[in-house]
Amino acid sequence: MKKTFASKLRASFFTGLAVTLPALLTLAAVKWIFGTISSFTDTLLFFLPYLNLPPKDIFQDGHSGPMLWYWSLLALILAALLISGVGLLARYYIGKRIIEWLDTAMMHVPLLNKFYGAIKQVNDAFSGNKNSFKTVVLVEFPREGMFSVGFLTSDENAEANRKTGEKLVSVFIPTTPNPTSGFLVLVPADTVTKLDMTVAEGVKYIVSLGAIAPELPPEAKPRRKKQSPS
Repeated sequence: MKKTFASKLRASFFTGLAVTLPALLTLAAVKWIFGTISSFTDTLLFFLPYLNLPPKDIFQDGHSGPMLWYWSLLALILAALLISGVGLLARYYIGKRIIEWLDTAMMHVPLLNKFYGAIKQVNDAFSGNKNSFKTVVLVEFPREGMFSVGFLTSDENAEANRKTGEKLVSVFIPTTPNPTSGFLVLVPADTVTKLDMTVAEGVKYIVSLGAIAPELPPEAKPRRKKQSPS
């Protein structure tokens, strides 16, 4: 059966959409991320007027206008340099003391300390803090026969153990691709399968929708026994 012009056009459209959609979605995501971040970092250029003019005219006439993209890019670079400076300062004693003082001050502000404390705990967990995730595990969730990758967070659940009569462990099962939200489940310790991947590899595996899986280490080959001389 010969295809009509409309059917050929429709087929070409859907083929072109399948080819271009990943690139378009990627560009849209980059634009959204850039716009979101620049809405915060633009304030770093408070010493410059918001001008809809070329850079050579920035100090002329005092005109005001929307922040142009290249000024937002400059603000983003400035923010990256400032964050790097804070990270460099945090390596030294004075910087550590300043950060501890600011941390204590934030935790003493009513209401704000609730948000700050929660965000700090999540950040510590994903940055490899010693009090955060312990091991990457595999558990049956959300139903039997279906497995999810999670992180063992604690094996101390005294009250739950007493009420259920079982040894339970706490497992955080993050959502993908945003691992900062998820589910906390208490499961019997003997139903948890520990994986060899590190916490960083587990986070990467979840964020990439399972596309980036860590390679298994090569199995150690058995050594050949030396033959004793006859």
